[in-house]
Amino acid sequence: MKKIGLFFGSFNPIHVGHLVIANHIAHSDKVDEVWFVVSPQNPFKKKKTLLEDYHRLTLVNEAIENNSKLKSSDIEFTMPQPSYTADTLAYLIDKYPNNEFSLIMGEDNIKSFHKWKNYEVILKNHEIIVYPRVGVDDKLKAESEILAHKNVHILKDIPVMDISASYIRKQIKEGKTVAYLLTDKVAKYVDEMNFYR
Repeated sequence: MKKIGLFFGSFNPIHVGHLVIANHIAHSDKVDEVWFVVSPQNPFKKKKTLLEDYHRLTLVNEAIENNSKLKSSDIEFTMPQPSYTADTLAYLIDKYPNNEFSLIMGEDNIKSFHKWKNYEVILKNHEIIVYPRVGVDDKLKAESEILAHKNVHILKDIPVMDISASYIRKQIKEGKTVAYLLTDKVAKYVDEMNFYR
C-alpha cells in the first residue's frame, strides 16, 4: 500500500507556507507522497473570492513541478459541490484501492472538525496528520477529544509559518510585493494573468 497524505485546500494561491508543510510531511515516515487536493468550493468559504478551479490547479502544478513526492489532484472538480472530505475519501478509496489515505490539516481546523460530514467515520478509518498553527489556543488543544484520538498525529518538529493566502491577495490588490511568499513560477503566473488586482 502506498501511503498518501491528502492536503485539501483552496490554494488561492498556493504559497511557500503550504509547500514547506507538504514537503516536510512528504519526507517524514508518515506518508510516501502528499497530494494537494484543490477544492472547487470549501463549504465554509464563499466561492466568489476564488480564482477559477483550473487556474488554482495550474498554480499548484507550477509550484510543485520538480518534486516527485508532491502531486496535484483535481478529483473534486467533477464531484457535487460543495465538496465534502468524506465523499472525496470514499471516491479516492474506490479509485485507488492500493493506496492508504490520511488527511493533513492545521490544528486550527480541529475546532470545527466535529462539524464535518461523517467526521466520526473519517476519524475511525484514516490517520489525521496535524501541523501546528500560530495563535491556536493551548486550552483548546488540551480540551480537544479529537486531538487525543489514536488516529490523530500531531507534528511537533515542523516549521510554523504565519502566512495566509488572504494576506497575499491583499498585498497584490494594494500593489505591494509578495516576493518570497510565492515561488517564482507562481508569482510569474499570477502577475501575467493579473490575478487578485
